[in-house]
Amino acid sequence: MQLQLISRLLKPMTKKNTERILLLLVAAVAAGLLVWWFLYDPSGKFSLSVPGMDHRKKGLPGQGAPVKIGTLFTSFKTADDQPGTSWPRFRGEDFTNISKEQLPLIGKFAQGGPKILWKKTLGEGHAAPAVYKGKIYLLDYDEVKKEDQLRCFMLTTGEELWRRGYNVRLKRNHGLSRTIPAVTEKFVVTMGPRCQVMCVDRATGAYRWGIELDREYKAEIPFWYTGQCPMIDGDTAIIAVGGTSLMIAVDCNTGKKVWETPNPRSWKMSHSSVMPMVVNGRKMYVYAAIGGICGIAANGPDRGKVLWENTEFGPNVMAPSPVVMPDGLIFVTAGYGAGGALLKIRETGGKFTAEVKQRYKPLEGLASEQQTPVYQDGYLYGILPKDAGGLRNQFVGCKATDCQTIVMSSGKDERFGLGPYIQADGKFYILNDDGEMTIAKVTPGSFKVLDKAKIIDGQDSWGPIAITGGYLLMRDSKTLVCMDVRQ
Repeated sequence: MQLQLISRLLKPMTKKNTERILLLLVAAVAAGLLVWWFLYDPSGKFSLSVPGMDHRKKGLPGQGAPVKIGTLFTSFKTADDQPGTSWPRFRGEDFTNISKEQLPLIGKFAQGGPKILWKKTLGEGHAAPAVYKGKIYLLDYDEVKKEDQLRCFMLTTGEELWRRGYNVRLKRNHGLSRTIPAVTEKFVVTMGPRCQVMCVDRATGAYRWGIELDREYKAEIPFWYTGQCPMIDGDTAIIAVGGTSLMIAVDCNTGKKVWETPNPRSWKMSHSSVMPMVVNGRKMYVYAAIGGICGIAANGPDRGKVLWENTEFGPNVMAPSPVVMPDGLIFVTAGYGAGGALLKIRETGGKFTAEVKQRYKPLEGLASEQQTPVYQDGYLYGILPKDAGGLRNQFVGCKATDCQTIVMSSGKDERFGLGPYIQADGKFYILNDDGEMTIAKVTPGSFKVLDKAKIIDGQDSWGPIAITGGYLLMRDSKTLVCMDVRQ
């Protein structure tokens, strides 16, 4: 009997029986996994993370130790001021990007080529210089030393006098430094790529005060780093924050906050800079934030108060600054399909309103991706973005009261990319992406090229141009050039 039972067990199993056994095994394994899934606690071996365990100093999450603003200083030589040359901030003394100096400038380059006085190698970026009494003030970044640096040079020779800076780590993001210092007789105020604001003594570079906007006001660092150029109004620095405050005013002498504007809508910092405006005798600061455009009281007992705001034009990327024009008109524009808008600011009984008169896409009128257009004698001039159809990247003009009608263009053979431009001595000096400069005579009905020449053999020549005393300062991504443009 035992032999017969063993013989039966050793006999090959049928196909049907084999399938049943396999199904039972699979079902048993699946049931076991399901029970484990419900009973297993994946966090059992985790430990609670609390502030201080990573040995960072207190601050916002992920921010690490505070930046020691202004602690680094190097002096190379001293030099006296040279009165008669001034381009003290973004877009010049009166924010128009038009030189008012009565000095004849070249309409054609010399036979031997442009008269280049000197060149300086810089850290990668698009930050442009300000000039005051023959001295250049430029924000730069040293990638080897990991330093933001405010550098001071002599305008005529390019000799470096001093540099004041601080350690801060940056990663390349299509350029690093992008802003222009604001300079007065006593002060220089800068804004670094990661929202560090620094104030120094203009003549000596001595450190006065600094603010980390992201740490102290929870400002969000813009993509591609900061592009906002600070403003000094009297002895007060005006900074658009876009964090817990929308805007602040800081006493340049003491570093103490004078006033601040609340930010209940949580508007964010853009690359646009604050522009001054006067409507019916009331001075205000106009700012195009990520979220909307506003006018903030600049004086009086309610300074810092929002006088008006408009949210109809609020693109996610805002680089050009508002163009303030007569009769309460403001032109705003942005790239990446945003187009442009014309606003009318009105005052009735002490209350202000902002009405959008025109709102359109880049195919339908004047728009700009990076540079701020120039207003002159009732017309606006600028370079159209790459998404403007057949007129893309051309220099164009329109009436200030009708930004949707292009009345002048440079033509299909004259395109400039994202390059900057400036008006001086009745001429426009226009730089294209690759460092070629065009001198043009521009009227509302015509664009006449007077001459053009390659100045820099580089790329991304996007930093704004400065002209003063017959000296023209321009840059590409890594080189600063000073050119003599006197007739």
